[in-house]
Amino acid sequence: MDDLADQFIYYLRVERGLADNTVQAYSRDLSRFFNFLENAKLSPLEVQREHISEYLAMLGHEISARSVHRNTSSIKMFFRFLVSEGLIKSSPARILETPKLAMRLPGILNLSEVDHLLSAPDPSTPRGMRDRAMLEIIYATGLRVSELVRLKISNIDLETGYIRTIGKGSKERIVPIGEKAKEAVREYLEQGRPEVAKEVNSPYLFLSYRKGALTRQGFWKIIKQYGRDAGIRKKITPHCMRHSFASHLLEAGADLRSVQVMLGHADISTTQIYTHVTKKRLKELHGKYHPRP
Repeated sequence: MDDLADQFIYYLRVERGLADNTVQAYSRDLSRFFNFLENAKLSPLEVQREHISEYLAMLGHEISARSVHRNTSSIKMFFRFLVSEGLIKSSPARILETPKLAMRLPGILNLSEVDHLLSAPDPSTPRGMRDRAMLEIIYATGLRVSELVRLKISNIDLETGYIRTIGKGSKERIVPIGEKAKEAVREYLEQGRPEVAKEVNSPYLFLSYRKGALTRQGFWKIIKQYGRDAGIRKKITPHCMRHSFASHLLEAGADLRSVQVMLGHADISTTQIYTHVTKKRLKELHGKYHPRP
C-alpha cells in the first residue's frame, strides 16, 4: 500500500501541480482509508463499491459532514489515478455520490469594519508599514493568505497597478490593485522594508523580523491582533478578508465572472456563494428602507 500511496502523492504534486496543503490533505485522507483497508485485509486493487460505502458510513459517525465530503473526493481521485495507471480496469468509486453540504455563507466585514481594520497599524514604524501594506493588499486583491506571504518584490508592478500571483494548481493570474494599496506598498518598500531587511537579500515582499518570508501563521496572528485593536467583535481571518473583497465588489456591481478571475476560482460555481451574501444584504436593505417591508 505504501508504494501506491507514494505514487499517488507524486502524481498529485508533480503531474497535477497541486499546492502543498492540498496534497497533505489528500495524504491524510488516504492514510485513514488505508488503515481501514488494512484492518479489513483488503488491497486497494481489490476494493469494491460496497467497501467504500461502508468506510464512508463509518466516517460519518466520527467526523463532520464536510470532512466526509473531502474524504469522498480524495478516494475518487485515488481510484481515478489507479485507472489511469492501468492498475485497475474501472473505479469502484465512479458512481459514488458525494454527500451534499449545506451552504455555509462566508463571514465578511462591512465597509466601516474594513476601514477600522486597515487603519489599525501604526504607519510610523517599519512593522506598522509592513502590516498596513499586507492588509491593504489582501483586501484590494482577495489573495489567499498563502499567496500573500509568498509574494515577491518582482511580482508587484506599482506603475501599472498589478500583482502577479501563483494560485492553486500552480496557475498564474494577474490582479489589479488600487491607489491605497499601491501607496501603502510603496511606503513600506521605501521606508519600512529596508529597516527589516538589513544585510539580507530576500526576494520576498513581506519579511518577518527573522529576515525570512512571513509565514501564514504569522499573518493569522497579525490580523487577529489588529481586529482586536480595531474593536471588531467578529472573528477575523485572512479568508474573511478574501470573502469581504469578493462580496463588496459584487455589491458594488462587479460581474461574477470578473470576480471569479480575480479570486482564481477554477469553477464559477465556487464564486457563486458570494451572490447569496449579496442577496442577503439586499434583503436587509429592502426590509430596512422600503416603506412597505
